[in-house]
Amino acid sequence: MKLPKFLKENLLLKITSLNTGVILMRLFVGFFIQRELTQNLVSGGYAKVGSLRNLMQILSSFTSLGIFNGIVKYVAEHKENKQYLQKLFSTAFVFTIIGSLVTFIILYFFSESISTYFFFSSEYSYIVKIIAVIAPFIAIQRVFYGVINGLSEYKYFAKIELVAYIISSLLTIWFLYQFNLEGVLIAIATIPIIQVIVMMFFFIKVLREYVQFSKIQFRTPLFKSLLAFSLMSFVSTILLNFVEANIRVMIENKIGPNGADVWTGMTTLSKNYMVFSGAIFTLYVIPKFSGIYSKKDFVKEIVNIYKTLLPLFAIGMFVIFFGRQLFIDYIFVDYIGMKPLFKWQLIADFIKLISIVLAHQFFAKRLVRNFIFTEILSLVLFYVFANYLSDIYGVEGVVMGHLFRYVIYLLVVVFLVFRYFKFENQEK
Repeated sequence: MKLPKFLKENLLLKITSLNTGVILMRLFVGFFIQRELTQNLVSGGYAKVGSLRNLMQILSSFTSLGIFNGIVKYVAEHKENKQYLQKLFSTAFVFTIIGSLVTFIILYFFSESISTYFFFSSEYSYIVKIIAVIAPFIAIQRVFYGVINGLSEYKYFAKIELVAYIISSLLTIWFLYQFNLEGVLIAIATIPIIQVIVMMFFFIKVLREYVQFSKIQFRTPLFKSLLAFSLMSFVSTILLNFVEANIRVMIENKIGPNGADVWTGMTTLSKNYMVFSGAIFTLYVIPKFSGIYSKKDFVKEIVNIYKTLLPLFAIGMFVIFFGRQLFIDYIFVDYIGMKPLFKWQLIADFIKLISIVLAHQFFAKRLVRNFIFTEILSLVLFYVFANYLSDIYGVEGVVMGHLFRYVIYLLVVVFLVFRYFKFENQEK
């Protein structure tokens, strides 16, 4: 039986269906890893793993000076213009060199202070120094991923994601059994190297069609264009992970290491299923929004995205909610305090998905002030709500704060996105 034409030609549906398979495999492997970590790490150890992941997320932006979404946007818009792409990659090369060098200096020479901030002890300073050496790989990974997403090469993306994740997972488990917590931290720190190797294996031929490595120059002809994305990335990635790290410290101080572990478990589960949407935003949403200039076409595309994504997301969330006891019994073993968190986290993440689909218009149209305002508002609300509600409801209050901030965030984003089209029409 032949599929209807509109289904065969629906790029979002193709990306979603392939991405769903990858995410299900990642979840299956990821749940096994979470179970092993929660069973084998001492109290507070899982929170340290969460802190390292926050640090790696910060560096994923800082090492490349936050130009990932800029590369996605400009590759999508100019993939047929080789001269423009050469300017783009020359500028990206300079950004990554500067970002990697500054990252190395900060991490290597301030390793003890950074270790104390993220891991509550200076004894992990050697982990920070390892990450300092790996910094260039983090930058390269982000730049090349930007090219893959800008070209909407979702099949390559799926292969790279799955293979790199499985190899990284095997390494993490092996190091856990061999060296316990220190082994896990080292394994997570070295994941960018694995990602770059896998990426080069699968994607190098396609990459050479668009990037002429021999002609890359130490020049920044698109400095201003990419700088806007650096500012947006600084807010969305670096500040977000600093806020999460501070909230983890706050929970540890107010409630104890077990509370920090429970919250880290809940956020880890959330990030695992939210990966489902992350790839779609960069592979489809930003490239698509970049080519839309009227409110009518934008609304039409938004409806199409919501019709495709929200039902799938809702079904997955119902499965997770009704199976929450199984997650606690078999994956996050003995994390009993997680059970009341599920309802708040799942509702919050559903509203978050609705919100950030709209908010990607800020990336697509380089609406820097709107993006920075909404992100800072979201982070401030989260920190204030988490601090206030944790005094009343404990760890559950932190997750309630996550929900309340996204309700407000959605309202503000809807207002700003449609205000943009109103002003555009007035100018025309």
